[in-house]
Amino acid sequence: MAPPHDEKAEIQVNEDSISQRSISNVLFIIAMQTEASPLVNKFQLTEDLDSVFPKGVPWVRYHGKYKDLSINIVCPGKDNTLGVDGVGTVSASLLTYASVQAFQPDIIINAGTAGGFKVFDLYGVGSRQAFYTPNLAKELSLKVGKLSTGDSLDMSTVDETAIHANDATVKDMEGAAVAYVADLLKVPVIFLKAVTDIIDGDKPTAEEFLQNLAAVTLALDQTVTQVVDFINGKSFSEI
Repeated sequence: MAPPHDEKAEIQVNEDSISQRSISNVLFIIAMQTEASPLVNKFQLTEDLDSVFPKGVPWVRYHGKYKDLSINIVCPGKDNTLGVDGVGTVSASLLTYASVQAFQPDIIINAGTAGGFKVFDLYGVGSRQAFYTPNLAKELSLKVGKLSTGDSLDMSTVDETAIHANDATVKDMEGAAVAYVADLLKVPVIFLKAVTDIIDGDKPTAEEFLQNLAAVTLALDQTVTQVVDFINGKSFSEI
């Protein structure tokens, strides 16, 4: 007779094996090339012109080495029909899945801009956990909060009620999709979001977003560089 299946022991073994593993391969999922460009320049990455992605998709990949890390930055690129950045959960989930399969990263970092707040059902809510990084957050003085994801800049009454009920402090358009795929494929993921606009503030969201995008992208670039420098040469247990 086979011994009883001990799920708790299995989870513990899996977590222990991850915590001791060194980080050497980092995958960035970034929705807008405006957000990605400073990091591409900072890490001196090269655009992949012979794409590993399916023919016809507009996805863009930049890659290279930075210190001891192999870095891939991927963006959904421009929509083939409308010519705008392919933001939102559908593009993010497809891009994340294909990139994990192609590059086998140790960790995913979803970096980008988001809206902030002054203050479903279970599948819809999601409630997936990002990788716990207490040392990184403390060392770089990063604020930690709950991330809410939606496919629109608009805020409906139903959305607002759900967001406040779940104590979310930031709203983006890709995070939940990246978290879903990361959980599906068992790849640790962390999120770095720079706030462009206050969703429940006085200014129109789109107007405030465009006004602040350049400055916030610069701040994001600086923070992402600090994060990459911090994780370079470390194991998961050290971050």
